[in-house]
Amino acid sequence: MTYLFRQLLLGLLWVYRHLISPLTPASCRYVPTCSAYAVEAVTKYGPWRGGRLALRRISRCHPWGGHGYDPVP
Repeated sequence: MTYLFRQLLLGLLWVYRHLISPLTPASCRYVPTCSAYAVEAVTKYGPWRGGRLALRRISRCHPWGGHGYDPVP
């Protein structure tokens, strides 16, 4: 079940990175981008912990949030 959920999340991230993201202007405040961070986190830690790390990172991505290099722990 975890494997299927991981594949589902990675599939949704692929759709976002390849079909939706190219249609919007580049505005990421972090390196790596939030979608690349999410892919790495889900691949490294699985769908539950990796998804939680990705959501935490996305929640910090706003004009008053941080910026710069922020790797997956």
